[in-house]
Amino acid sequence: MDTKVSLYLDPQIRDWVLFPITLVMILVGILRHYIVILLQSPPKKMTRAAIREQRALLRSQILRESSGNSPVPPAFYQSISQHLSQSFESGSYLKDGPPKSDAPTAPPNPMSDPAAMDGMMAGMKTQAVMMVPQMVLMGWINFFFQGFVLIKLPFPLTLGFKSMLQRGIETPDMDVRWVSSLSWYFLNFFGLNGLYALILGNDNSADSSRDMAMSPYAGVGLQQPAQAQDYNKLFKAEKDNLELAEGLYSWTGKDIETRLLKKYGKLP
Repeated sequence: MDTKVSLYLDPQIRDWVLFPITLVMILVGILRHYIVILLQSPPKKMTRAAIREQRALLRSQILRESSGNSPVPPAFYQSISQHLSQSFESGSYLKDGPPKSDAPTAPPNPMSDPAAMDGMMAGMKTQAVMMVPQMVLMGWINFFFQGFVLIKLPFPLTLGFKSMLQRGIETPDMDVRWVSSLSWYFLNFFGLNGLYALILGNDNSADSSRDMAMSPYAGVGLQQPAQAQDYNKLFKAEKDNLELAEGLYSWTGKDIETRLLKKYGKLP
């Protein structure tokens, strides 16, 4: 004798529980996306001295990398290379000016950098916007809809899915395909990312999967503030590299007249 009993859901559960939970989670994700955009502070403009410091190093690297087949004539190449070497040695390109003494200095503290502090505060605010709404939503569902059965999935499942689909309901005889309110929340938590990408674009802040990666306890030690670059040491190393590149210098215009005449058959 078959003792299996079918369940019949009241249509009001669909209208007043299933649809509201789904709609609220969609709206919260969209609202969270725009709040994150509002909380993002515009990047601060670099000072002229800082830009000059970076561009000097980049200029030296371009000059050095092209030394093997350089389009710059030898006199100009040596003039530029020597000028850069002398400037790197004296520290005239440093944004804070030449160092006061040759005594070793402590590495720059990233905590004293206003830009680094602003970045850390922005990250904390973004984490709060990501996590707090999900905690509130879970509490709301647990308080008002705990123990509700919302929907039956139209495809068969194994018993291994029972604990995932029927959280909050301790009923061993219930069909695995029935989904509880708390499990419906988790299914939407990870399943609405495609809808968010369709509405807000791929690079959106409503992606729920990022909440797990950006939690305060995930990746401890991986989100440390970036160490500020010591341009004084970089300039000293670049000066040595320029000296090595001068020994490998080769001008691409050497004997260009003879090569052109030979190419077009004017010389044997």
